Amino acid sequence: MKRAPTHSYPGINLGERHASAHKATEVVTFGFWVFLMSDLVYFGLMFATYITMIDAQAGGPGPHELFDLKSVFAQTLILLTSSLTVGLAMLALKYNLPRGRIVLWFGVTLLLGISFLVLEVRDFMAMAEKGGIPQRSGFLSAFFGLVPLHGVHVAAGCLWLIVLGIQLHVKGMTDVVISRVVRLALFWHFLDLIWIGIITIVYFGGLTYG
Repeated sequence: MKRAPTHSYPGINLGERHASAHKATEVVTFGFWVFLMSDLVYFGLMFATYITMIDAQAGGPGPHELFDLKSVFAQTLILLTSSLTVGLAMLALKYNLPRGRIVLWFGVTLLLGISFLVLEVRDFMAMAEKGGIPQRSGFLSAFFGLVPLHGVHVAAGCLWLIVLGIQLHVKGMTDVVISRVVRLALFWHFLDLIWIGIITIVYFGGLTYG
């Protein structure tokens, strides 16, 4: 009997325990990587715009008046923890643990994602109260073009988690559903990588050079 490849695409591969799903996932996962790379190019353009606009503050307010690093730190911890819970869900899938284990970790991830969004929206509202609105300066236009874009992606990921949780409950562990779980995990880890770029370039870079 021919064995399925143990590692044929980046990320956690399903392996022999899900041989048919592994094969079905290989092609669509490659396509999804292409999508993520195109999304990365778009984020790269937004990062480049922000870097060129750091000094364009039109008399303020600027990063020192607007950024709340305690909140940013809390958001970072929440998002990195959610990446861990997605990883645990993927390990539960790979080693064929009960479906409820995957749903549990996805549920925790969903709660963490919503918590992140609540903190981020609260920060945006606090910035607006201080006059930090997109039309105030080039710096703020670039900020609100980039950071909320990541938040929209997190919101889309939360919606995806809900839909996938329903599909796991209704359809069970079919090859199609398993393939979607793999892509969701990649998407969520991608969001974490973008966030690392945001705290490094947007927040720390803004406070250093703004």
